[in-house]
Amino acid sequence: MTPLTTQSLNPPRLPIDWRGGLALTFAALFGLMATTWPLFVAPGAVLSDTTIGPWMFAMLLPLLTAVVLAQISSGGLDARLVAMLGVLSAVIAAVRPFGAGAAGVETVFFLIILAGRVYGPAFGFVLGNTALFASALLTGGVGPWLPYQMLAASFIGLGAGLLPGRQPRTRWGHRAEVLMLAAYGCVAAIVFGLLLNMSFWPFAITTGALAYEPGADFAENFRRLIAFSLATSAGWEIGRAVTTAVLIVLTGPLLLRVLRRSARKARWV
Repeated sequence: MTPLTTQSLNPPRLPIDWRGGLALTFAALFGLMATTWPLFVAPGAVLSDTTIGPWMFAMLLPLLTAVVLAQISSGGLDARLVAMLGVLSAVIAAVRPFGAGAAGVETVFFLIILAGRVYGPAFGFVLGNTALFASALLTGGVGPWLPYQMLAASFIGLGAGLLPGRQPRTRWGHRAEVLMLAAYGCVAAIVFGLLLNMSFWPFAITTGALAYEPGADFAENFRRLIAFSLATSAGWEIGRAVTTAVLIVLTGPLLLRVLRRSARKARWV
C-alpha cells in the first residue's frame, strides 16, 4: 500500500503555463482599468467628456475573456476538468434563481469561492466566467452589464485560489479555513458590487453630490462613488455579503471535502 504523502493529500490544481499566466495578468489589469477608469481618467481626456468608455470596454471584455480562456485551456484543461467545469457552472446556474438578487440574496458566489479554493486560481477565473454566463442565459440576465459581472466573478474565483495555505490537517485548521473563506466572501461580495457600480455610475446620474464629476481628482470622485454606493446599493451589498458568508459556513466543510476527493480521484494532472 502506497503511503500518503503531502503531495498526494493535496488535491491537484489546474496547471497554467506562462502564456496563460501572462494572459490572465493582462486580463486582470485590463478588467480593473475597464471598471475603475472614472477614478483615474485625466481631466480633458476623451473618456472624461464622452460616453464611449463603457461601450468600448463592454465590447472588448468578451474578446479579452475568450483569449484568456483559450490560453488557459491550452495549458491543461483536459476532458475531465471541462466536465467538472460544466457541472459546477450548471449547478451555479441552477441555484441562482433561488436568490435572484432579491434584497441582496445571492446564491452564486459561495460555490465559485469553494471551487477556486480547491482547484486553484486559473480554474476559479474560468468558473467565474462560465458560471455567470450560464446563469445569465437561464435567468434572462443578458445585457451590457454581463461582461462586467463575468469579469468581477472571475476575480472572485481567482482571489479564492490565491488565498494562503492548501489543505489543513487538523480540525481547527479546517474550521479556520472555512472562516477565512467566509471572511473573504464578505469582502469579495462588497467589492463585486462596488466594481459593478463603477461600470454605470458616471451615467446613472449627472448632477448632484452623488454624480460623477468629469475632471475631478481621484479623492473627490472616490468620495462621490462611496456616497452613491451607500445611497443606492449598500443594502444589497450587505445582503450579498451575509448570504455568501452564511452559505460558506454551512456548506463549506462538506463541499470542500467532496471537491478535494473528486480532484484526487480524477488525477487530471
